[in-house]
Amino acid sequence: MATAMATCASAAIAQSAKVPVAATTVDVRSCRAACCLAPVGLRISPDCAELQRAQSHKVAAHRRALVVTSEATKTKTPKTPAEAEWKVKREALLRAKVRSVSPKEALLLQKDQGYTIIDVRPEFEFNQAHPAGAINIQIYRLIKEWTAWDIARRAAFAFFGIFQGTEENPEFIKEVKEKLDKDSKIIVACIAGGTVKPSPNLADGSQSRSLIAAYLLTLEGYTNVVHMEGGLRTWFKDELPTEAVVQE
Repeated sequence: MATAMATCASAAIAQSAKVPVAATTVDVRSCRAACCLAPVGLRISPDCAELQRAQSHKVAAHRRALVVTSEATKTKTPKTPAEAEWKVKREALLRAKVRSVSPKEALLLQKDQGYTIIDVRPEFEFNQAHPAGAINIQIYRLIKEWTAWDIARRAAFAFFGIFQGTEENPEFIKEVKEKLDKDSKIIVACIAGGTVKPSPNLADGSQSRSLIAAYLLTLEGYTNVVHMEGGLRTWFKDELPTEAVVQE
């Protein structure tokens, strides 16, 4: 039996030098079969063991190559409905040439060119602090109704630790029209700001409440709409003029 093993190992090694990996695999399996048939206690030939280890390494490398290839050729995950919707809005904002300005530039436009800052945050946030002279028209508002559906939504928000759940304000455009005509110079602002500018991590920029407001205003025919990039978070950080609503 030992002679058969030695012959098997020699034949497998000689064959591996002449044929592709696939053919070598058959020889190794034959060698393994011979080793398995060996009497208990008989040690495996060093040549046969070395050939098995080499083949195992080749198989492992082949599997790793398959994984890398699979990852490289994997198609991108389809966009979510929200992402797809934002892409449409962003393209509309770019077509309308809505300009983005920093909070400091927004302050100059307000002072020197008569722009009105619309703070689109919920009323309770606006009341705590907002740019001096700004008006509040919410793009999202607190959930105020007490239907079973609204109670369920409040419970869902509370589950995630959000006790001031909001919903889209269907009266947003109507409220803007009541205060500003379509020729008005408008700066829309929210806490985050967002951006339409692409970046390595965000090819479509970053959506925000103020950008959604700008999108809705341009659809309605407002032509002098400017977006505050950097948002009110930057406005407060830069210590620009701020005021609050005093509750009586």
